Amino acid sequence: MSVRIVEGRATDANNGEVVVFMIGMRIHRWRALRQWWPAFTAMPGMLKELAADPNSGVAGFRLMIGGGLREITLVQYWKDTDRLLAYAAAADQQHRPAWQAFNQRARASATRGHKPAMGIWHETYAVPAGRHETVYVNMPPYGLGQAFGTQPVAARGERAAQRLGQAEDR
Repeated sequence: MSVRIVEGRATDANNGEVVVFMIGMRIHRWRALRQWWPAFTAMPGMLKELAADPNSGVAGFRLMIGGGLREITLVQYWKDTDRLLAYAAAADQQHRPAWQAFNQRARASATRGHKPAMGIWHETYAVPAGRHETVYVNMPPYGLGQAFGTQPVAARGERAAQRLGQAEDR
């Protein structure tokens, strides 16, 4: 499978708000499969659900594995916070039932005196229009560029300060 390289300098094509939502898990005890496997397998269904709905607000995502394969991080790019929060709270979507089931398993495990088999985390960054900056040099579409498309750097400014909406430094 060939990868399309965007030659030269490019930046993402999004001029509006962007929300970067990072969510991850860390497996503490591999053998406690019943504790961490349901959370691990819930995410692909949620991503499929989001990708199938053009109005979901998710623009793209990237999965990363590290920490000796114990740490899984999913970076999601959203068009706005309203749709991210709506998805998280929607009873008829996959996230809320999965979150409730995770909490029930975690409480039951703690009640039995078991050490946590896994941990989860998330971070949300809501970036106003004109307040983010990207540059890609001889790269395939990546990150915000993959989520929103790319354009020549000159379209948003040759320097990082320009792309961030800052006054040009000396």
